[in-house]
Amino acid sequence: MKSNKRIFATLPAGILVGLGLMASGAVYAGGSHGGGHGNKGQAFGEPGAASDVVKTIPIELGDNFFSPEKLSFEQGQTVRFTVVNKGEFVHEFNIGTQLMHADHQKEMAMMMEHGAIEVDRINHDKMKMDMGNGHMMSHDDPNSILLEPGQSGEVIWKFAASGELEFACNLPGHYESGMVGEISID
Repeated sequence: MKSNKRIFATLPAGILVGLGLMASGAVYAGGSHGGGHGNKGQAFGEPGAASDVVKTIPIELGDNFFSPEKLSFEQGQTVRFTVVNKGEFVHEFNIGTQLMHADHQKEMAMMMEHGAIEVDRINHDKMKMDMGNGHMMSHDDPNSILLEPGQSGEVIWKFAASGELEFACNLPGHYESGMVGEISID
């Protein structure tokens, strides 16, 4: 029996993107957050300084799940997320609102379509190419990290406002398969 990795790896990128888009059509209807993934400051927070970290939270990325799935912080806290991809596929840890994730999913689908991201690897050289209308996707925003299988990294974030957020993987089909978690800010 073939592993999922082998099955997905043999599918052309266009089919993978199509499958992800079919599964995510309802999410796209949510609209746009207007700010884009590339904003350095968001209404819900900003990049944090390592010297201000009050909590370090380990995050495990598996094939279409996060561990843990729910997090809670106080308004104004700066948190370090140590993120490790223990799955067989490329995954993302991205902090944002549901609308931001819906918008970012379109960008991630474009990255797959252009070959910047494959099922199990990131082609960093292709992230620098024009993906349409001068749009580049280096995926270096402070609220997000994109990791190949076995890679690890960190995100340091200061939560500015109370409310509800999500952390998600926005690669085609991953969010819809359950790779989303809740963040509650009190």
